[in-house]
This record gives sequence, structure tokens and C-alpha cells, in this order.
Amino acid sequence: MDLKKILPKNGPPIEEVSKYIEKYKDEIIVIKYGGNVFIDRNIFNNFITDISILSKLGLSIVVVHGGGPRIKRELDKSNIKTKFIRGLRVTDKSIINIVETVLIEFNEDIVSSLNKKSSKALSINTKKNNIITVTPESKELGFVGIPSKINIEVIKSAIKKNIIPIISPLGIGVDNKTYNINGDTAAGAIAKSLKSRRLLLMTNVRGVLNSEKKLIEEISSSEILDMIDKEIITEGMIPKINTCLDAVNNGVSAVGIIDGREKHSILFEIFSDKGSGTLIRK
Repeated sequence: MDLKKILPKNGPPIEEVSKYIEKYKDEIIVIKYGGNVFIDRNIFNNFITDISILSKLGLSIVVVHGGGPRIKRELDKSNIKTKFIRGLRVTDKSIINIVETVLIEFNEDIVSSLNKKSSKALSINTKKNNIITVTPESKELGFVGIPSKINIEVIKSAIKKNIIPIISPLGIGVDNKTYNINGDTAAGAIAKSLKSRRLLLMTNVRGVLNSEKKLIEEISSSEILDMIDKEIITEGMIPKINTCLDAVNNGVSAVGIIDGREKHSILFEIFSDKGSGTLIRK
């Protein structure tokens, strides 16, 4: 394998990449692509390039995507006002139809973009290859669900064929209706079910910051909880952190929070000694 031909010139050093390819060759990495990072088409294209590179290097990658900003844009077009409870969108019948349409369109956009890079990808959503069964989060939230069962055989089958599963945060309830799932929650549940080596949450922040607003490169669960108690980590970041803690306490070796706005942040996080964001361990 000629790494010089596959890796970008402004990516991690080749000698470090070689070491980490060996480390991850039989492992699964789940990547959540979300936050506001995917409105910008240049960032989207960088993401597609990095995922394609990981696939060409033989890594087993699973992508879970969000869709918040795109959903908001479509709801605004239809003059539909929404409210949030505990950071989750209250979702009635008219809203879930828009949510499902937007997420599936975005899912297919990722798949077709990867195909153009000669990387095979598989759409997994409520209309194609659904793998997520949910229970309703609460009555007040409407069609918002929590994953209760994940059919990992569909994912494993794709990985064996060197196909990248691209998963929408949607599921089907026992009532056979579609439910929206928080993207981080969906990614965490999938990573736990697969016992993945890594879960990477791509977002629009640098990672976890200390009280002086400096990036923390690595941190343990107990140190994170201490930061929440001291209110160094506050509201917006807490649901994401809870997903991280749940994952590392249920079979995922470590979780990285990385800045999707930074070019090749995925490659630096996986293939360099320094990483690119914050790594959270048990």
C-alpha cells in the first residue's frame, strides 16, 4: 500500500499513520458527523475525503449523521415553529415527516458522495435497511425515541464487504411509526452495540475545554464528572458528554470529541500521537 498516494500532504505523518493502521486493523470506529459543521459544503467535502481515505486504508468505519441545521431550514420554509425540551425537539406528525425526509436525503447525499470517491457505502434509514428499534422518549416529546434494539448484523455484513454503513438517527417503534433520535444518542448506542474501539463525535467545538478555555487532550470519566460538578462543563455540552460517559462505561475503549471545521481532524485523531480533540477514557 503506497501511503503517499492515499494520504493528503497536509495530513498526519506517514510513520505515525503506519503504526495506527496496524493498531486499528481489526477494530471498528464509529464516527458521528453532526453539529453545524455540515451546512458548509467545503467541510462536507473534507469529511467525505477523510472517510474515503480511512476506507482505502482498510479501516472498518461506521458513520452516523445528524441533521439539525438542515431540519431547521426546512421547518422554517414551512413556517413550522418548534420547541425544545431538555435539548430535544418536540416532534409531532407533521414535523416527523419533514425530519425523516431531510435525514434520508442527507443520508443519500453522503452515500453518493462516497461512491464518487470510489468508496462503497450503504444507506441505513427507516426506508432502507432499518436497524434501530426505539421506545418513545416521553409523551411530551412526541415522535422522539431512544434506541432499544440495534440489528448489528446489517452493519457487520456491510463491513465484511468493505462497505461503509451510513446510518440516519431514525428508528421504528413497536407501533410501526418513525421516531427521530438525537444523533449523539444514536451514535453512542451503535458504538456500544458494536463494542467499537473508538467513537468520534465531530462537532463545531475544539473539544472539552478547561476553566482557562484551553483544550484538554485526554481526560477520564471521573475528571469529567468533577468538571460538571464545578460547572466548568455546562448545559450545551452536557448531553454530548453523557453520551461519551455512557459509551466508555459500556464497552467502547475511548471517545473523541473533535472539531469538524478543522481540515483532516478525523485523520489526525486516529493516526497521530497528539490527536486532534479531546479523548475521553473510562
